[in-house]
Amino acid sequence: MIEYSVYMMGNPIKPSEAPKAYAKNQVREIWDLNKFCKHIASHNSGYSRGMVKAILSDMCDCLVEQLLNGNKIKLGEFGVFSISMNCEGAESLEKFTEENIKAVNIKFNPGVDFENLVGQAEFKLVASRAGQAALLKAEKANETTVDLEAAKKKANSTDKDDNKPSGDGGDTPTGGNTPTGGGSSSTNSGSGNSGDTDPGDLDNNQTSIE
Repeated sequence: MIEYSVYMMGNPIKPSEAPKAYAKNQVREIWDLNKFCKHIASHNSGYSRGMVKAILSDMCDCLVEQLLNGNKIKLGEFGVFSISMNCEGAESLEKFTEENIKAVNIKFNPGVDFENLVGQAEFKLVASRAGQAALLKAEKANETTVDLEAAKKKANSTDKDDNKPSGDGGDTPTGGNTPTGGGSSSTNSGSGNSGDTDPGDLDNNQTSIE
């Protein structure tokens, strides 16, 4: 189940256009390597968590080794790993040296199992994490209203911490006329509440606390 919240966002490519409503996924929790390996082991794979972790660790080491050997690694339905380089331009071919190569980056092109998952996904509309946090803060302060739109804008502009619930899954909409920025790239820990706050209940971006 993918939880999402809806935000009004402008298109940075077409700033003259009026903002439109877009969805952002809510990250429910962070899964580290140990937890992911335990999950794999629980699927009757025949391998313990330690064995799965060892295999994945060795795979990462071997990927780096072979990419640095100039190879492209194709892992079937999983995808393809390769490298790209960032370079500083030289005035001529003769003046270009290895010193002009500033970074070697790993590229990943998803395979068929990781292509658009919308056909397999189930969705649930929830209040944003920022809205939930603002509501809780207002309740503790015994305030009767909270500006949810301001809370969401603040989260978009300031939240860069991958380890805190932010309400922004980091995936802003993509497409020909959709904005490509505006969301934090967070992988947030904690699921917050179930999102019983109904955005349709808002009046001038404020909601009462009962």
